[in-house]
Amino acid sequence: MSLFRECASLFVVGFPGLSPDAEVERLIDDGVGGIILFKRNVDSPAQVAGLVRALKTRAGRPLLASVDQEGGRVARLRGAPFTALPPMRQLGLTGDAALIERAGRLLALEVRALGFDVDFAPVLDVDTNPANPVIGDRSFHRDAAEVARLGVALARGLEAGGVASCAKHFPGHGDTTKDSHLDLPSLAHDLERLRKVELLPFAAYARAGLASMMTAHVIFDALEPGVPATMSARVMDGLLRKELGFTGVVVSDDLEMKAIADHFTVERAVVEGVKAGVDCFLVCHHASVQRSAIEALVKAVESGEVKRERLHEARARLDALSRRFVHGPEDLLGTLGTPAHEALRAGLSMESFTGNDPTEVVHR
Repeated sequence: MSLFRECASLFVVGFPGLSPDAEVERLIDDGVGGIILFKRNVDSPAQVAGLVRALKTRAGRPLLASVDQEGGRVARLRGAPFTALPPMRQLGLTGDAALIERAGRLLALEVRALGFDVDFAPVLDVDTNPANPVIGDRSFHRDAAEVARLGVALARGLEAGGVASCAKHFPGHGDTTKDSHLDLPSLAHDLERLRKVELLPFAAYARAGLASMMTAHVIFDALEPGVPATMSARVMDGLLRKELGFTGVVVSDDLEMKAIADHFTVERAVVEGVKAGVDCFLVCHHASVQRSAIEALVKAVESGEVKRERLHEARARLDALSRRFVHGPEDLLGTLGTPAHEALRAGLSMESFTGNDPTEVVHR
């Protein structure tokens, strides 16, 4: 494998439109590891399934197809035949881990029917800050132990349904007052507090041996002042790998978010990220940025700044995930609306939870 293809295999890319454009086709031809779809790529179930199938067929190799389908306000697939799951805060109010595991199985069936291999869920951020502009009701609970218990249940349901889960946003985005899509948040909590609250759900996910975690573009002053977690070896290698013992794939949040793009170059973030221990990079919007990021990693390997062994390590983790979860071109649309699908849906729609008003949750 050429160095460019090996570097490209660490990237998951987004693209505009309801059908593949020339840029994403070239990136697939050049070896990118996967694709992510957003609302801009979605028209109908048949269209999405056809789009994913076309991209996987073009690749002719394992191609990671991913989507953010959490439930609540973060759901790329909406309308019949998809289930309108309530926000995770509402599910969390039930305290019912078995119900939430079933919700994970339901998510897996619905995204797998369209060809997706990875669902970027569950959110394991703890809902401790009512002023948080981006997490809020996406979190299961204000109590870290409940987030751990219920988040692991959802992830197990997803993976039992044949779809890789991805816990986000490590090491915790719940107590920030800034949205990392728009700015670079920081947390000043000491390490003792982080271990008791922010880190507890991720530690549980790591112990459960689940598939992947997504990084937070957040600075944790107690860990590495001035450096976002995505780019910090103390966070990714020291804390996540060595202290928590996580062995799965580490995925960056989108590097085109303003937390990175307005403070660092995307190219620098990739190089520092892979050195820190990130295995896979989301670059979700612009083909020119995606290609430039890949080329920056190539140059860093050629110069010796990034060791080839680090690429091999990342590639090995991605290959292990692919062997378990990545499926070739399939036609599973017929699984939607079957008795098995309806059995999973029973009691899980938004309407089933109208008695639980998430605004009544008291924050501390």
